[in-house]
Amino acid sequence: MVTTVLSNKASSEAVARVTKFLVHDRGAVVIPEKLDGEGVNSDVIRSLIKVKHIDRGHVSCILTVKPYACNVFNTLFGGAVGSIAEFVAIACARTVVNEDKELFLGELNVSFLAPAVNQAEVMVDASVVRSGRNLTIVAIEFKLKDTERLTYLCRATFYNMPVASL
Repeated sequence: MVTTVLSNKASSEAVARVTKFLVHDRGAVVIPEKLDGEGVNSDVIRSLIKVKHIDRGHVSCILTVKPYACNVFNTLFGGAVGSIAEFVAIACARTVVNEDKELFLGELNVSFLAPAVNQAEVMVDASVVRSGRNLTIVAIEFKLKDTERLTYLCRATFYNMPVASL
């Protein structure tokens, strides 16, 4: 059992507010067993995107923002943006990296420029920027379909394993 240690500097009102948030609002949520298994996240991400075009070094998808991928502000949750970016980047990298090489995500950089609201359609374009023996870099752009406004800009760096010997 974990014991909570309270600071003398924290007011009882602040402690009550934080406790309510951690225990009652978020911490007490029980995740159903069917949603707590391996591969569930991939299924959720796949349900949001439809492949539009695949070419060597380029993948285009249409993302439809669904309520279950939104935050309290009714916009696409940041974690969903990162997951979708990684998912599409892996697909794009696979168009140029052989199947015998394993891809290891070394870095994922996401810039949040504008929100994508619930039920918005977003174009997701991934392009290989650089691909060598040991490294593959993919740029991913998220643009609103109706206005072509840039919403999220991402860059994924993958290490190709096993590393080529020099």
